[in-house]
Amino acid sequence: MKTLVVAEKPSVGRDIARVLKCAGRGEGCLTGEKYVVTWAIGHLVSLKEPDELDAKYSKWNVYDLPILPEKIPLKVLKPTASQFKTVKELMNSPEIDHIICATDAGREGELIFRYIYEQAGCKKSFSRLWISSMTDAAIRAGFDSIKPSGEYDALYASARCRSEADWLVGMNATRAFTLRYGSLLSVGRVQTPTLALIVKRDREISAFKPESYWEVRADYGSWQGVWFDPETKNTHINDEAKAKAIAAKVKGKTAVVTEYRAEEKRVPPEKLYDLTTLQREANRKFGFSAEKTLSVAQALYETHKLITYPRTDSRFLPDDMKPKVSQTLSRLPEPYAAMVRAVSPIKTAQRIYDNEKISDHHAIVPTDKVPDLSRLSADESKIYDLVARRLIANHYPDYVYLACSVVTACEGESFKSNASTPVSQGWRALYKADAEDKKKEKDSDGTIPPLKEGDECPILKTSVKSKQTKPPEHYTEDTLLKAMESAGKLIDDEELREKMKDSGLGTPATRAAIIQRLIAVGYIKRERKALLSTEKGQKLISVVPEEMSSAVTTGKWERALNKMAHLSDKAEVALKREKFMQSIRNYSAFLTDFAKTKAANVLFPREEYKKPAANGRKKDTWKAKSTGQ
Repeated sequence: MKTLVVAEKPSVGRDIARVLKCAGRGEGCLTGEKYVVTWAIGHLVSLKEPDELDAKYSKWNVYDLPILPEKIPLKVLKPTASQFKTVKELMNSPEIDHIICATDAGREGELIFRYIYEQAGCKKSFSRLWISSMTDAAIRAGFDSIKPSGEYDALYASARCRSEADWLVGMNATRAFTLRYGSLLSVGRVQTPTLALIVKRDREISAFKPESYWEVRADYGSWQGVWFDPETKNTHINDEAKAKAIAAKVKGKTAVVTEYRAEEKRVPPEKLYDLTTLQREANRKFGFSAEKTLSVAQALYETHKLITYPRTDSRFLPDDMKPKVSQTLSRLPEPYAAMVRAVSPIKTAQRIYDNEKISDHHAIVPTDKVPDLSRLSADESKIYDLVARRLIANHYPDYVYLACSVVTACEGESFKSNASTPVSQGWRALYKADAEDKKKEKDSDGTIPPLKEGDECPILKTSVKSKQTKPPEHYTEDTLLKAMESAGKLIDDEELREKMKDSGLGTPATRAAIIQRLIAVGYIKRERKALLSTEKGQKLISVVPEEMSSAVTTGKWERALNKMAHLSDKAEVALKREKFMQSIRNYSAFLTDFAKTKAANVLFPREEYKKPAANGRKKDTWKAKSTGQ
């Protein structure tokens, strides 16, 4: 008797087969003495389309809505039906007495296997391989600590709820609003609130009216001060004549120091990457889309085996990884080896280890495999560099600088200055000055000498600068991912953002696809790094109910799904699942009723839409009309 191992992709299956010494070739599988390794090709099974539940749904009709089946049955996807047949036969083969689920260790991977298992009608026991690295050593370690399948039942319940919720909301809302406006309108549980963030920002920018103001600066030689109102702390002067009068009044006079502070401050290294922060950084530094970063990271994980599992939402490592991290750092090639030697002997970076802040996977770090950097593409090298440099940086000392602030008074006017002087570069020595560093340097008021209250500072010259208030900036993938991560709230505080992660829009693994989907359906477009809403996207947000466009609503559902995934009591999981799905059914019914009876009259463009046929049936064609009703 043998054990069947089911991987998610052929490439992963071949890696596992090599470790398990399965060299024999079969149809869609590799065989060995104890194991047979087969694979999915992504999703082999999915939820049926409405017209596969009942032929009447092949024609979109408002009177058939809402479509709320008690259970949404599964179907085999036609393009990969032959591989499903192979996996099904192997699962039910009398030669197989046990199965190991080796799909990606996450919510989506769990769903892929369970759907196949259910559709195959398999009743055999199965276990779970849960690994965060694709190196041979990691695979062997994973097989030495195979997990019982029951430990992941809650994860599967969460995954299926998410899948069925997206089906119910998407199918009903898309049909309801498409029929209402005679234009194909894709509506989704996550994509529509994400679109609403972009539309809201674009409206704010469009409605923004710039206002002129002036700033007065006093030049003391090596540093400058900007005029401010001591009561409001405002540096803006709304009257040009007043600004010029202040500048003339203090020019050539002597200011007196009324406040002086100099404080040494320490800045620790940035936390390790999770997928979202890696995507944001790559977008900011290289202009990579979130989808591209995920694709490159996946190649570094699967093909090159140089980084750990990328689809993670954690920025920490478990305590038991300390020896492995030391080994990884010792095996890094140049130029990273030189960076490691610079802080030799390496000390444990305690701040990156926290068992309580790890859910399914730990942060993204390099594996202990010695990399051949010459085999990486330019894009792969860039992403690997980010990951490797971030791990090394976390073993460097803090960046230390002297923060100086001074307030002077002259002729009844007040001026303030702020400057920072590096004391020790620490981890920042690993990074060349990027755009943000240069901006900080530009914003600095110069080099402030040691001062004390009562010191006199001659004002050598003054200047008046004309400025205008600026609108909010358009979303980029960097800032949109940040907003999605915390349910639409642009939170700068890292600790608070960490707490908001379980109530964000989508997951690290799905956010890139959501952005691509919005572009594909014509709701948003890229202009260089900016993401802009189109007329169609703006009109959609104007007609859907607030509940549909609310990031908070969807964020609450994501939080419920995350909580469900980590429950241990089966009865509680079942109760939470039923409660969640009932709320989704009620919401889907509300959306269809809103589209039928309450949606505003808006004119959408005329479109001709050809619905792809399911199961090879004749295509269903309808012409959308600009009824505006």
